[in-house]
Amino acid sequence: MSSQNLLQEESGQAVSAGMVAVAKTQRIQDSIFHRVTQSFSLIVLAALLGIIISLFVNAWPTFQKFGFHFLWRVEWDIVNSEFGAAISIVGTVVSAGIALLLAVPLAFGVAVFLTETCPTWLRRPLGTSIELLAAVPSIIYGMFGLFVFAPLFADFVQVPLKEILGGMPLVGWLFGGATNGMGILAAGVVLAFMVLPFVAAVMRDVFEITPPILRESAYGLGCTTWEVVRKVVLPYTQKGVIGGIMLGLGRALGETMAVTFVIGNANRMPTSLFSPGTSIASVLANEFGEAADLHFSTLFALGFLLFVITFVVLAAAKVMIMRAEKAKGN
Repeated sequence: MSSQNLLQEESGQAVSAGMVAVAKTQRIQDSIFHRVTQSFSLIVLAALLGIIISLFVNAWPTFQKFGFHFLWRVEWDIVNSEFGAAISIVGTVVSAGIALLLAVPLAFGVAVFLTETCPTWLRRPLGTSIELLAAVPSIIYGMFGLFVFAPLFADFVQVPLKEILGGMPLVGWLFGGATNGMGILAAGVVLAFMVLPFVAAVMRDVFEITPPILRESAYGLGCTTWEVVRKVVLPYTQKGVIGGIMLGLGRALGETMAVTFVIGNANRMPTSLFSPGTSIASVLANEFGEAADLHFSTLFALGFLLFVITFVVLAAAKVMIMRAEKAKGN
């Protein structure tokens, strides 16, 4: 018995030593995995800080000369080195706003159709088509906007809008100007084409994660499809929906080539939706190749402002989501 107990004790010690070795190996592996993933995150953070610092350093001469007045100055005189960001900011915000006003309702309708009422045989090819639209390069949208969309937009949209609404009080000024297919409104519509696939794809994905039991319970209570979407699907997927919209807004704010093709590239404050204008991204695309001295610094200042605008928009979306979650908790 004593020898048998001794063997059992030695076997137990060997098992314990093996378990300790395995646990030690696992701790080392977990530590390495933690450090590696942490380094990946720090690389992203370092890249972000590097971008911000480089933009600000290169933009400092412009900020030093014009100060906060740079934000609302409308001058853009390269010869005399007099610059202002107001025209570019207005063009960027207005064109992106038009894009969201057009794209978000359409994307919502597409996502609801795909997840709620679309026949099974059509769901996959239609969803794949939307994803393919999101993969189309922006310069293709720009070429389409300039050579195909702009002539049709001028003849079938701008001219009728000007004839019908141009003489109306209060809103008539929005539809004045040349009807050549270019301008702020045209840029907003082309941006809507670009934003729509992103927003629709995200909305569709988040709608699909709604637990089927919630839908079935609502239908069992006699709810219509619209009531199920409004009272069950949307509240459950609120974060994802807002995230998709912000993704589309970020794409619209920073889009370069498509906007450059159709916005008109005029450095003057737009007076109507048909007026040619410019955006921060289009100014950078058009003028960086020939910029020097203060002009070069000013373009970096515009880039820094675009970064700030995007950051403010994303921060506002985050605050909105947090308030919504807090309201739910209460």
